[in-house]
Amino acid sequence: MGMHERLVAAQNAHDPEAFAALFADDYVSEQPAHPARAFTGRAPVLENWTAVFAGVPDFRAELVAVAVAGDDEWGEVSWSGTHVDGSPFAMRGVIVATVRDDLVAAARLFVEPVEAHGDIAEAVEELYRPPTEYA
Repeated sequence: MGMHERLVAAQNAHDPEAFAALFADDYVSEQPAHPARAFTGRAPVLENWTAVFAGVPDFRAELVAVAVAGDDEWGEVSWSGTHVDGSPFAMRGVIVATVRDDLVAAARLFVEPVEAHGDIAEAVEELYRPPTEYA
């Protein structure tokens, strides 16, 4: 079983200790689109995922696709559930994990909330802000 399959199994068991046990003590986490979210260590993994399961008690992870290249394992994930306030939870994206000694040594997360509204024209306008003659 690959690392992403093991991560998803621990997530779907809602077991933060088993999930955190898959990470190296000196694990390095990066979110390139959110650089201030970077952290190091296994302890923050346990703290963060304990909070995830408390906030989304029916959290469900699905591994959409996976590819392995040497020590790097790319996994496309789909996360869903319901927040404790009853609102829907959904995130999707890619996690690039570096696996060493059968543990996640580092990962770059490109996982974002799913937007249920807006079309491509609205996204182009919001993200790129073209001059009005192009809008």
